[in-house]
Parts: sequence; C-alpha cells; structure tokens
Amino acid sequence: MSKSTDNFRIANPIHFLALGFGSGLLPKAPGTFGTLAAIPLYLLLSPSSMSIYLAVVIVMSIAGIYICGKAAEDAGVHDHGAIVWDEIVGFLITMFLVPLSWQSVVVGFVLFRIFDIFKPWPISFIDKNVHGGLGIMLDDIIAGFAALVCMHIIF
Repeated sequence: MSKSTDNFRIANPIHFLALGFGSGLLPKAPGTFGTLAAIPLYLLLSPSSMSIYLAVVIVMSIAGIYICGKAAEDAGVHDHGAIVWDEIVGFLITMFLVPLSWQSVVVGFVLFRIFDIFKPWPISFIDKNVHGGLGIMLDDIIAGFAALVCMHIIF
C-alpha cells in the first residue's frame, strides 16, 4: 500500500480533522507537527473546568475512532502517518489537570512524543494488535496517559 497523501482531501471535513487541520500533511515528522497543532487547542481548553476539559477530550476521543478510521480507509493505509488526530487527543490527555506554563507545555510535548515514538509496552502491543480507528486512537490515548502520569509526578 502506498503512503501517498493523494487520497486525502483537505476540503473534506473528516480528512481536515484527521490531518490535524493540515499539519499531518507536512512531509517530515507529521506526528510531531500534529502534536504541535494540539498546543493551541490546549491553550483554549486550559482555563476550562475539569469537567468541560474532560468532556471535550472524551468527545474528541470517541469521534477520533470514526475520523481516523474513515481517513485511513479513504487513504487505503492503516494508520497513515498524515493522520494525526490521535496525536492531538494524546497531547490533550497528557496535559489534563497540569498547571499551564510554557515549561509544562514543553515537557508535556516531549514526554508525549517519547511515548508515542518509542511505544513501550503496552502501547506497542496495542499498536500492533488493535486495528481500525480504535487502534489508531488507542495507542496514542495510552501514550497520553503514560505521559500524564509523568507530568503529575513532575508538576
């Protein structure tokens, strides 16, 4: 299967979201750029109450199963690198109830990327064995929780 982005249409709302508002289309390190695209969303959500923040992340996670699955199906490639909605959700999980500061954003970004790139167990198991939109989302959700634990130890 080709890793081409030819089957993605940024005008398609599902693709637009799956591609992290276009950040996933960058040719190098799309997951890193997808995580960067999450920072403005975090800055918008950070003043929200815990329940609103949590509700938004849960809705984004559930919607992400469909969004990522549909985009992967349209691309003809499971977990195409350009699909970065899962990174956006993973970063938002990483930052849950973490005090806002530039230091916390940088540390959260680095920790989430480490867990997402290196995929220690059980993230690697989920990545290899759970397919479709759920698989695309679940490994990043778990990476987000792993980074969240680290964040709460640090901050």
